[in-house]
Amino acid sequence: MATVMQHEELVRRALRYMVERRRECPSVGVAELLDGAGVRFNLSPLDQEALERLFAQQADEARA
Repeated sequence: MATVMQHEELVRRALRYMVERRRECPSVGVAELLDGAGVRFNLSPLDQEALERLFAQQADEARA
């Protein structure tokens, strides 16, 4: 039986996926990371926009 996951959890998992992929391969661009996360986690375009903002925010915090 499939487990229903809350929408926010998908975005959080996608963010973790992007951060891990960036650590593994720093040369991968943000657009490619977003596309991969969108497909892997079945995200809508709006979800991908939110994910992009979260990823940028996390990157800014990491630099500070």
